[in-house]
Amino acid sequence: MQTQTHQRPIAQIGEHVGIELGTKLVKDYFDAYPEQAYGHVIGRDILDKILAQPGCEGVVVYPALNENGKKTLVYAGIDAKGKAIVKIPMIQSDGAIHFEDGIIADRSIPSNPDEGVDTTDTEIIPEW
Repeated sequence: MQTQTHQRPIAQIGEHVGIELGTKLVKDYFDAYPEQAYGHVIGRDILDKILAQPGCEGVVVYPALNENGKKTLVYAGIDAKGKAIVKIPMIQSDGAIHFEDGIIADRSIPSNPDEGVDTTDTEIIPEW
C-alpha cells in the first residue's frame, strides 16, 4: 500500500483548535506523562526577530538540554522548504556577499511554578 502525504506550505501549518480541544490535548499529555506536565514560555520579541528573517515561513522547535542538564527548547526559523535558517546572505555596500548567522534561540522559561513562570492561572491549563 502506498502512503500519500499532503504537504501544506510551511506558512500555513498549524490551526486554531479552540479552548476545549486545546485543554483536552494538554490534559491528555500531562496525564500520560506527569513528569513532563509543564510547558515553556517564549517571548514575543525573539519570535518576532526569528519570523522577520528573510525567507522565514515558520518556526521549528526542538527539545533540548541546557548547559545545566535542564530541559529546554531550541527554536529557529525555517524557510519554505522546511530547512532551518542558519545563515542569511547579506550584500555589503561594495556588492560583496557575506553571510550572517540566523537566529537559533533558547532561554525559554518553563511554565512550572517551581522552576520558572507560573502559568497555572491560564484557562488552557485548568487544575485537574
